[in-house]
Amino acid sequence: MGRRTTSQPSTWEGLKVIHPHAAGLDLSSAEIWAAVPPDSTAEPVRVFGTTTPDLVALADWLAACQVDTMAMEATGVYWIPVYEYLESRGFAVSVVNARHLKNVPGRKSDRQDCQWLQELHSVGLLRGSFRPEAEIVALRAYLRHRTALIAHRSAHIQHMQQALTQMNVQLTQAVKDITGVTGMAIMRAILAGERDPHRLAALRQPGVKKTEAEIAKALTGNYRPEHVFALKQALALYDFYTAQLVECDAEIERQFSQLAPAVPPDDLPPLDTRDKQGSHSKNAPTYDARSLLYQWAGVDLVAISGLNESTVQTILSEIGTDMTAWPTDKHFGSWLGLAPHNDISGGKVLRSRTLKTHNRAGQAFRLAAQSVARSRNSAFGAFYHRICGRLGKKQAIVATAYKIARAFYHMLKHRTPFHDLGGEEYERRARERELRNLQKRATKLGMTLVSTAVVS
Repeated sequence: MGRRTTSQPSTWEGLKVIHPHAAGLDLSSAEIWAAVPPDSTAEPVRVFGTTTPDLVALADWLAACQVDTMAMEATGVYWIPVYEYLESRGFAVSVVNARHLKNVPGRKSDRQDCQWLQELHSVGLLRGSFRPEAEIVALRAYLRHRTALIAHRSAHIQHMQQALTQMNVQLTQAVKDITGVTGMAIMRAILAGERDPHRLAALRQPGVKKTEAEIAKALTGNYRPEHVFALKQALALYDFYTAQLVECDAEIERQFSQLAPAVPPDDLPPLDTRDKQGSHSKNAPTYDARSLLYQWAGVDLVAISGLNESTVQTILSEIGTDMTAWPTDKHFGSWLGLAPHNDISGGKVLRSRTLKTHNRAGQAFRLAAQSVARSRNSAFGAFYHRICGRLGKKQAIVATAYKIARAFYHMLKHRTPFHDLGGEEYERRARERELRNLQKRATKLGMTLVSTAVVS
């Protein structure tokens, strides 16, 4: 074989600088290491503190170095005040994934980290994480705080159950939810000094399945003072967090009123809420969240099977209403952590799995999938049971969450209303697809499908 010759020698020109005025920031709780292009100043790397005056000095130095864009690593919550201040000063700030910043082994230091960030960002090798607009970020902060309040309150529900169990007051056997109307009335009566189980049972609401006699038997306990005191403290803390939730809901409602609607309110048809009557949960917002979400998004996303007011407002507070950040529903599913990630080598798929993520919107879609999995009446529920029989429950939940997310994406992007085929129609269409695929395989093999009656 002869030597291969080329008319022009190919040369490696190196990586082209895309952002000539880029900076890199490495953050910690006490220090901010900043690196700028070497030709912009005599001291291209400097360290700053994390107080507000230090942030002012950092921004002034970056402006003096003619920096217009910068990249920083998302470390805990340390990056948030730095990001918000630098963004307010007019800089283009990108928060990048730590997995994309693997430095050269054996050369790990804060100084080298910020220089590595600056170098990668200058040649366009870093992609900023998605972050919605400022007003949506504010709404997201309130909703995340609301979720934390619910988690703190739920811990005190467990404390109340523990105190009741130590008194051998089996309230959990008498009522389904001790924080319901009947349960709360009984606990408040106990703290007021009532010990007669029949009088406590007389507080039963008409909807409780247990009879007064059964409830009285369950409420015959040993009311030791130390356990009553523990119940008193736990109930007081539960009431405190409930009051905090009410205050937080009022602030969230105010935030909703400040958001610009995607569609003029006069162009929206009346909202029909008959599809999900009686689905109000204990932790649901105290305001009319469905109407507010409908006016903001321009489409009734709560109508999607498996979603409710809480999950929809969580999703929208994480992504906003502008879907241009994701060109297709596949990009959206990948960002959510619901689409499979394929490792391909030599044209072969070596491994396929969903990547680990802490995406709150993706988790909300998983909760929606768990909700529709309890029934076959909806198309999503029928899809879940079909996938579950083939791949198992875990993969069926992810696949169903991905399917719900795609419906969410198209509704929000094109402002189209939701239409549920129903479980029976979905099963019929799935059977037709299977028959068409079998017909294609039979034709490919030179055979013909023959339909025969099945004798039961």
